[in-house]
Amino acid sequence: MQRPPAYAPTPYSYTPHSSLNATINLDEEVRLSTTTAERDLYESLAEVYSIIVTLDALERAFLRDSIAEADYTETCSRLLKQYKSNLTDENVARAFGDLERFKAEWQLECPRATERLKIGLPATGVDQPSNVSTQQQRTNADSLKLLATSENFITLLDAIRLGYKSKDSLHPLLADTIQAVNKVTDKDFQGKEKIVQWLITLNQMKPAQELDEEQTRELGFDMDSAYHAFKEALT
Repeated sequence: MQRPPAYAPTPYSYTPHSSLNATINLDEEVRLSTTTAERDLYESLAEVYSIIVTLDALERAFLRDSIAEADYTETCSRLLKQYKSNLTDENVARAFGDLERFKAEWQLECPRATERLKIGLPATGVDQPSNVSTQQQRTNADSLKLLATSENFITLLDAIRLGYKSKDSLHPLLADTIQAVNKVTDKDFQGKEKIVQWLITLNQMKPAQELDEEQTRELGFDMDSAYHAFKEALT
């Protein structure tokens, strides 16, 4: 007859096994990656995570006037460039998926960073500060600034007519145009919101991804209308 154990067994009782002891070293570092490529991928994803968190904190600080406008613009621009730079790697972009999926996977709550990443520009580049009066803006909007803004619009429209359709060719032109507009006037003329919407659309595309024919025609129409509305707003 087998003798009962000297202790009362519980669901959590565990008897070490000699074969397991021979293969597990508690002092050994646990590695998330086994190759250099895997390590680089995890480091890049960790950097993207850090950028998103930092950007959200920066946006909150800017809304509370806790950071100077110039410092905000410089820091935000740098974070946006680092974010885009990390995602130019195909392996990183594939593992990242898209912003909403990445946020859900890592339980990120960052509404302000999300909005900034969708547009791809600092708030100071999209919205003219409200504490600057219209008269001051008109005073600063000299002939050189007006000429530069018109050139931005014309360059953008020419690019569309020449068949430019990819994100990496159109997004910089749109960004230059909206920033040039904001240096001239703070008026919300008809078509200005369309420029921002197209910035968001292009910013969510992959660098080499292209607009289809219908989107290209719509973009051309919207930008032509915005250019005429911009000129009317200054009269």
